[in-house]
Amino acid sequence: RLFQLADRLSIATAETNHQTEKIHLENLNGSATQFVVAATFLHPACAELNHVIILNNAEEAAYFHNSLENLTDALDLFYFPSSFKNRKNFELLNASHVMLRTEALTKIASGGNKKILVTYPEAIFEKSVLPTALSSSIIHIKTADTLYIGALLLKLSDYGFERTDFVYQPGQFAIRGGILDIYSFGNEKPYRVELFGNEVDSIRIIDPETQLSERKLLQVSIIPNVETQFQNEERVSLFDFLPANTIYWIQDYELCKEHLADEAENLDAFLQYYQEKISAAAQPEIHKHQKQRLPTVSEFDESNSKKTVDKKDFITAGEFVDKTSNRHLVNFGNASAASPVSFSIQFNTKEQPAFNRQFDLLIRDLKSSESKGYAIYIFAENPRQLERLQSIFDDLNASIVFNPVSVSIHEGFIDDDLKIVCYTDHQIFERYHRFKLKELKHKSAEAFTIKELLTLNPGDYVTHIDHGIGRFAGLHKLNINGKEQESVKLLFRDNDMLYVSIHSLHRISKYSGKEGQVPRIDKLGSTTWQTLKQKTKRNVKELAYDLIKLYAQRKAK
Repeated sequence: RLFQLADRLSIATAETNHQTEKIHLENLNGSATQFVVAATFLHPACAELNHVIILNNAEEAAYFHNSLENLTDALDLFYFPSSFKNRKNFELLNASHVMLRTEALTKIASGGNKKILVTYPEAIFEKSVLPTALSSSIIHIKTADTLYIGALLLKLSDYGFERTDFVYQPGQFAIRGGILDIYSFGNEKPYRVELFGNEVDSIRIIDPETQLSERKLLQVSIIPNVETQFQNEERVSLFDFLPANTIYWIQDYELCKEHLADEAENLDAFLQYYQEKISAAAQPEIHKHQKQRLPTVSEFDESNSKKTVDKKDFITAGEFVDKTSNRHLVNFGNASAASPVSFSIQFNTKEQPAFNRQFDLLIRDLKSSESKGYAIYIFAENPRQLERLQSIFDDLNASIVFNPVSVSIHEGFIDDDLKIVCYTDHQIFERYHRFKLKELKHKSAEAFTIKELLTLNPGDYVTHIDHGIGRFAGLHKLNINGKEQESVKLLFRDNDMLYVSIHSLHRISKYSGKEGQVPRIDKLGSTTWQTLKQKTKRNVKELAYDLIKLYAQRKAK
């Protein structure tokens, strides 16, 4: 089946062939799809092909990316998210997501090795700057190069970079004597360039929290914010940005169209709200008593955090259909009559059963598989978990022989054709499995852990970094796309409710304030919390400036 798939894709992408493939992979369950994509990516027949995998939502894309990364160890594998902080605000950008998008687009524009992008509908909804415009705006710095600092600083300013005392977020640079710190949008940590006269003596990666050097590099590329710097440039869809030898893997074609249509409605609502906001500012007496339905735009004074919104910078569901009609598609999820399919490949897999931590059920299941001649593989990120599982089998006198694999995959599966069982330790022990993505902001020391969360009582005050102070209302299981997901329920003013995924616990912290003083509960969507954060940030900056000035005076004396 793999050779059949790889051969069809390699033939379809040959220069002499003008036919497009629409392949449907049937009955792939659990993480079996990640194994198929990984094997296709590594297959010699697909050595020159790029791949884009479109999952149903951001979370599924993150889990898919992690499993694929662990299976392939590929360096040119990128998670490609939406650049916005939430789905209903098309102006406020998420710095971490912009960094991930910039990194992916830059590497693709530079050519070289084949690439894999893992994404979802809300991310492909946004168009990107042309590859030529992006490539021509990259600043390359190498060790031993001659660097004219004045010209470089002018170029950085033209690209929207801000000069600061210390770099702590993308789009900033600082210069102190012969040391130049730059925080590019294409890397999760800033660079430190040390100069000897006009010659680049060394280049290092530095930690934005400690400002200390971590490791040396021979060369770096400084990349501006692709979402704000090129606002006047022509933009194209991801399908037009990527080269012709790209295979598009889509989990659910029809659902992807629906999500794009929903995003178009959200965009229209935002643009209408934004226009009303401008009109209200011009004529406040007319709109004084109107209630705003959408969250107001944050007034943060961070540079590179806002984007001018233009409807032409986004694709529609109709454009998605047009763009995919002449591309090579591999559908690996639900297929409807409307989904384009020219060829099907049948698999015979099923999901890992639930054992509810009952090891007698697990042992019976594995013994049954052994008796049928199935090979048993158990995957775990931590090798100690595999040792622990072996100890449990030994204590229960179960002579189970399994192949331990120290690799993390998201979901286990059984392949009845290949006669293999692939189980995961976190599903066996019923532990929550978290995905890992590059983040610009380090986890706060005040952020929750699951253990700390369990010590909270309903009614306790908590703080959400984006929405303010609310009350803890317990843990609740939500059914999302047919799967149960544990979430934290928070109550805000006027009984507004917010459900926070267990994976987003880093955005919540236990409220800390003056002892005995009851805090004011915030209202979802109001500007009060954002204004308070802005004021606090300004005060912290002023305090930091005063401290730096004081220590400079002391050092001078």
